[in-house]
Amino acid sequence: MSKTRIYGCALGVARAAVISGLVVVPCLSGRALAASSDYSLNLFQSDFGGVGLMQTPTARMKPTAQMSFTYDQVDPYTHYAFSLQPFEWLEAGFRYTQISDRLYPASGQRELEYLDKGVDLKLSLIDESRYVPEVALGFRDFGGTGLFGSEYVVANKRWYNFDFSLGLAWGYLGSRADLENPLRVAGERFEERTGRSADGGGDFNLNELFTGKAALFGGIQYQTPFEPLTLQLEYDGNDYSSEPLDNPQEQDSPINVGARLRVHDNVTLSAAWERGNTAMFGMTLSANLAGLSQPKNDPAPVPPKPGRDHNTNDWSEVADALADNAGIRASRITRDGNALVVEGVAAKYRRMPEAEMRANRILHNAAGPDIDTFRYRWISNGFHLREDVMPRDPLPHAPILVEPGSAFADLDYRRGVAAVNTVGEPASSSQEQALYESFGDRFSWSLWPDVNQNYGGPDGYLYQVLAKLGAQFRTDEHGWFSGSLGYTLFDNLDNADYIAPSDLPRVRTFVTRYLDETEVGIYNLQYTRTARLSDNWFGMAYGGYLEQMYAGAGGEVLYRPFNSDIAFGFNANWVRQREFDTQFGLRDYSTWTGHATAYVDTGIKDVLAQLSVGRYLAKDIGATLDFSRLFDNGVRLGAYATFTDAGDAYGEGSFDKGIYLSMPLDLFFTESSSQRAGIAWRPLTRDGGARLSRRYSLYGLTSLRNLGNYWEDFQ
Repeated sequence: MSKTRIYGCALGVARAAVISGLVVVPCLSGRALAASSDYSLNLFQSDFGGVGLMQTPTARMKPTAQMSFTYDQVDPYTHYAFSLQPFEWLEAGFRYTQISDRLYPASGQRELEYLDKGVDLKLSLIDESRYVPEVALGFRDFGGTGLFGSEYVVANKRWYNFDFSLGLAWGYLGSRADLENPLRVAGERFEERTGRSADGGGDFNLNELFTGKAALFGGIQYQTPFEPLTLQLEYDGNDYSSEPLDNPQEQDSPINVGARLRVHDNVTLSAAWERGNTAMFGMTLSANLAGLSQPKNDPAPVPPKPGRDHNTNDWSEVADALADNAGIRASRITRDGNALVVEGVAAKYRRMPEAEMRANRILHNAAGPDIDTFRYRWISNGFHLREDVMPRDPLPHAPILVEPGSAFADLDYRRGVAAVNTVGEPASSSQEQALYESFGDRFSWSLWPDVNQNYGGPDGYLYQVLAKLGAQFRTDEHGWFSGSLGYTLFDNLDNADYIAPSDLPRVRTFVTRYLDETEVGIYNLQYTRTARLSDNWFGMAYGGYLEQMYAGAGGEVLYRPFNSDIAFGFNANWVRQREFDTQFGLRDYSTWTGHATAYVDTGIKDVLAQLSVGRYLAKDIGATLDFSRLFDNGVRLGAYATFTDAGDAYGEGSFDKGIYLSMPLDLFFTESSSQRAGIAWRPLTRDGGARLSRRYSLYGLTSLRNLGNYWEDFQ
């Protein structure tokens, strides 16, 4: 979705009316309304999360890739809110709201306070210009229980250090209900709002959107001369007489006043006086995911020797230099005519040109005068995925034009470099003279800390801190044993005594039992084997203890043409549930599960779309839709939703959904690394839509088939 920029006040009002069904955009004129670049516009998170004032949202958007966590208390509510800005036009929020004077219905003897889960979205419709305000359309708590469900249209206009907002809301934000619904002319269904209860939830009740009476809301934000301090004033569209869970709150005034103090670029403190009688205090932590970086202290590239006659007699020394300086684990170095060919794995630098340009210098210092080309044949777990061809001479600053009919005419060839598809295992060619061969280390291991966390259920916050030991033993180029062992260092899982009701086989809702009853656990122990089936087809088979909860065997095939935006895969698995102690024992439950998946690199904002259709662990059938965006620094932010035929048997939440974040580790360290770390969050753990957590996927193992930002990385 792209934003529309409209010039002229009359057109701006007309466009807003078409989009929202009503006119809420003030027609203001004069030089005073021009936003001046001399004044910065600070944006803050509202009490509920998402850019806003206190209780009310605004039309403003954070910079793309901004992530914020907000904690605040305004009796009887405590909010824990995550806000994400995956695109300039989209803001997404995920929130827990703790209600201190209401108990969780299943909390038992510990009488835990009620905890509600919500999902918010806000869409930017019109950009601000000289005479036209910024306009946004938003949905609060539309993917949760709906206790705080609301829809709104809001506009913002800036005047020097002042930012004005005015909006119209339905539902919770507009529960003052002092205006008739302007959409009632479109049908009777807009006249009454049914509302939802705390039971179940998680679905999208589209019939309720924009129904019932409405109310105006708005406010003013003022940036004081003292730059860290911002003051806020708002008119609340909620009169708090119909709060969720039959919990009305007294309101002495609809006017809320507040202040924000930025103590750091990433930390903001908040204070306010709301409802005319209640104090609010809060804090927001924020960071821009696309802006994360860390200066590197890597070794300097090897200085190139003058001339071209540098015949070496020790290619094992060259291989060591490639590993130490270029981060390339070479399994083979060969000579093919006037070219040196390095076959291996780029194990250190995320950006392939950095590894290749460093390696060019090392090979130049070892090559004879007749060598004029260096070729890098990249492999991954037995797959020969692609070959990059580079000249021995320094690369030109500008792209080279390739003459039609030349050897490189049909290749992706830029800046003197060619990226070539590989077929089969070309290293076995009899035309190549072997200079160095090494299978490498058959055995490798690593030790790292791990944390399991759960929040949002009647057991409160649960955590488990573990030490994990991982190991791998390669039997040959195409096969390896892998495993991980975990030891619980400390936890509070004694508090985990609640198991959610389920009308489906308990394939995931026993998760707290697995965590609580595992002190030393075998989290993975499997054998994996890969095969190149044909030019564009890849295969993999595996068996063993595949994850903490399931053992079994399965296989996967993937069709992935070289540098194609589209790939297709299919996996099938027979699995059996493991005992709760995560040792070698197995339970009675077993099933077949598998999915067909289409991967589409949309070419829009580096967004990858995935659609999987198949059978899930609870034997329900459905589909998972997954969208993720890759930022220039390697951070990937994604969200998914799974819909199956489980229907009402799914229980609270109605369908599985969540968000995830994958980040390169070298964003946080002074030394380059190709390793990544990921975190995932889902509001609820239920049995419907549950997938097998396979350790490896062919799409990930064959990632080098896609050039990605390879050419841009040369810059």
